[in-house]
Amino acid sequence: MANKPKWATPTRQTCLVKVFVRSRGFCVFGHPKCLIPEHHYELYIEGLIADWIAEDRAQTVAEWQAEFTARHTTNDRRYPLHGQFSGVSQDVFFDKQPEFFIEGLGVSGLTYKPFAKLRIASSFMRLHVDLGDTLKPVSKNKKRKALRYGKIPNELQDKIHNACWLAVKHYLNSW
Repeated sequence: MANKPKWATPTRQTCLVKVFVRSRGFCVFGHPKCLIPEHHYELYIEGLIADWIAEDRAQTVAEWQAEFTARHTTNDRRYPLHGQFSGVSQDVFFDKQPEFFIEGLGVSGLTYKPFAKLRIASSFMRLHVDLGDTLKPVSKNKKRKALRYGKIPNELQDKIHNACWLAVKHYLNSW
C-alpha cells in the first residue's frame, strides 16, 4: 500500500470528489464551455491542495510552539515580590548616589567664560554653572584639554566641584 500525502485526509478527499462530481472534470464554477484555465478542475485542485499543505504546515508550527512554551515555562519569579527596591535598599541607593553629574565643560558664546553642564541626580534637570575665573591659573593648553576632552587638571577638580556643588545646593534650596 502506497503512503498517502499528509494533506490527503478522508474529509479533504471527499471534498475533492464532490468538486469533481459537480464539475464533471471541467469548469468548477459551472460555466459551459469555460475558456478561463484557472476554472478547470486540475488547476483549481492544485491551488486547493497548496492551501491545505500551507494550513497543515501552520498547524504543525503552532503545535510545536505551544509544546515548546509548555515545556519551558516555569512558575519561578524573576522579579522582586514588592517592586524594584525595598525601603531599606532604596535609602542605601540614594545615599550612595552623588547629588549631580558633570556632563561637560564649555565656553559660553555670550560671555566667553567657562561653564559646566550638570545633571542633577535622579532627575532630568540640567544646570549650566558659570565657572568664572576658576580656569585662570592653568595654561592655555590645559584649559583647551579641559574644555574639549573633559580632562580636568587635578589642581582644578576641587574648585570646579565646589562651584558646581554651590550651584546645585542653591537650586535645591530654592525649591
